Amino acid sequence: MYRYVWGGADLVEGDVFSLDPTRIPNADIAWASSPCTDLSLAEKREGIVKGAESSAFFGFVDAIEGMGARRPAALVLENVTGLASSHDGRDFRAVVEAFNSLGYSVDAFELNARRWVPQSRPRMFVVGLANPIGGGQLDTSIRPDRLAWIHADPSLATHLTPLPEPPAPLASGLTSVVEWLDADDARWWGDARAQAFVASMSDVQRQRFDALVAGGRTVARTAYRRTCGGSPVWEVRDDDVAGCLRTARGGSSKQAIVFAGEGSFKVRWMTGVEYARLQGAGDMDLSPFRESQVLYAFGDAVAVPAVAWIMSNAVLPALSPIAECEIAHAI
Repeated sequence: MYRYVWGGADLVEGDVFSLDPTRIPNADIAWASSPCTDLSLAEKREGIVKGAESSAFFGFVDAIEGMGARRPAALVLENVTGLASSHDGRDFRAVVEAFNSLGYSVDAFELNARRWVPQSRPRMFVVGLANPIGGGQLDTSIRPDRLAWIHADPSLATHLTPLPEPPAPLASGLTSVVEWLDADDARWWGDARAQAFVASMSDVQRQRFDALVAGGRTVARTAYRRTCGGSPVWEVRDDDVAGCLRTARGGSSKQAIVFAGEGSFKVRWMTGVEYARLQGAGDMDLSPFRESQVLYAFGDAVAVPAVAWIMSNAVLPALSPIAECEIAHAI
């Protein structure tokens, strides 16, 4: 997908532990989104140090160290919020200490993509800067206690970034970004499957669902399939916001989407187009790819506007004016 959109001339693909640091081009910023599988609440939580996949972070650290004097001015690590509490905070400390060992001061934030797009997607971002800008306030709305403690530990090199107030979380918007497929589209579930979907609901869920169906206009709501007492049950969100997008390997079932109102309803799985929109990527040309590939790519992605906010407010101000101009233009 990357090659299709941007070309592959600057793409080096492979195991990060085998990466030759001399092949990494000069850059102002290095970004790492290491696997969350060992940190997610839905998994065994082996952690970022011991986990077979999440430990890829340390391959990133080795690569940056191998760049020597060419190290970027800024590093960013993105991961699930479970990183902050994994092994009673020891994994988070290991990340901060690793950035410190490379010569970077650290700040950390927790942001939900819901501040920009109608998807509830809380993530933490650890920013390492070679030339930090301090003087900020310890705002607990984006630095909860599970992150803020690093600033009180004298053994860690940290800084408090001066930040504006991020946008308030959205309360709606899903219905306006979903695909409104034709009534005869093959992706809609058949009557038997749709009725089984409704029959699995608890009494509370059924009351919520019936109220949506009886509503005066058709709205979209996402639904998760969970296991209760050994049986699969469906739960429908009560707001116009999607739950956190997942991949097939994300430890939780993918979301279905329900269109209900004016006395009727229809159900189907979410589409790749909807995944891209809910990650803030807009309408991209995804035609060369299978639907499963698109869902996998965007289910594991980072929400574009959340990244833009981090870059604009916590990273670019610490870079040189030339680099700031160039990267802002790229964003």
